[in-house]
Amino acid sequence: MQDILVVADLSKTYATGFSALKNIHLAIRKGEIFALLGPNGAGKTTLISIICGIVNPSAGTVRVDGHDIIRDYRAARSLIGLVPQELTTDAFETVWGTVSFSRGLFGRAPNPGHLERVLKALSLWDKKDNKIITLSGGMKRRLMIAKALSHEPQILFLDEPTAGVDVVLRHDMWELVRSLRDTGVTIILTTHYIDEAEEMADRIGVIHKGEIILVDEKSELMRKLGRKQLVLQLQQPLRQLPAALSAYALELSANGCELTYTYDTQSERIGITALLDDLGDTGILFKDLHTTESSLEDIFVSLVRDDR
Repeated sequence: MQDILVVADLSKTYATGFSALKNIHLAIRKGEIFALLGPNGAGKTTLISIICGIVNPSAGTVRVDGHDIIRDYRAARSLIGLVPQELTTDAFETVWGTVSFSRGLFGRAPNPGHLERVLKALSLWDKKDNKIITLSGGMKRRLMIAKALSHEPQILFLDEPTAGVDVVLRHDMWELVRSLRDTGVTIILTTHYIDEAEEMADRIGVIHKGEIILVDEKSELMRKLGRKQLVLQLQQPLRQLPAALSAYALELSANGCELTYTYDTQSERIGITALLDDLGDTGILFKDLHTTESSLEDIFVSLVRDDR
């Protein structure tokens, strides 16, 4: 699949000496949904701001569909739509006036039909003549997305797009994101709602202290770094584990009434079969069992827990 955004050797050091980004390498594929995860202060917003031309890099290059963001700024920036964390609009402008003006800023010819489709998709069409000051917080968030889509960008950055909005609106927004991806728009999002990344993203990148520490397919990330647990409810409590079971690294809990077997997602199920056979051989009987699997949030926490 073709890369529409390529970041190479990108660094940002501020005048104070603080290094916000360190030798970032990242390639985003055309038409994918890419989730960039990281704790507060990891460098997510700085990276997005550089790509969008808001902050100047200290070193490195960024190319958007082949256009260098510095040497060919206008062409590169015209391909990008940005929904920032902050709500920045003229409170006394109308919804229609705001999206029309935003489209004109990028030199795009008027296209009322496109703006109407965007506003309808975001449930803002009936508010098109309203002044922004009269809108609710959720409507203002939707308007920021409408502004970003007004000039028909090929890449859409969503920086914490659903922060502070209700659950219904979150689902509406993600339906819109899916429909945009289906038309070929590349979506790059940052979010504190890791369940959104788990549900929506094709690939996931993790940034920590200004460095990209991992980029992988979501499914592959879950397979490689996830873990599963088999929990057995025992018929009779155990005081200690028999030596014959030491190879399984079992954990005894719940006053000796529960056994937990942890294994990575690449393990063969034959390991569970062997465990159950060995339990039977040692006379340990169980009355119930269930399995659990680590979530993307579990994986994310484990990746950033260590102070790198």
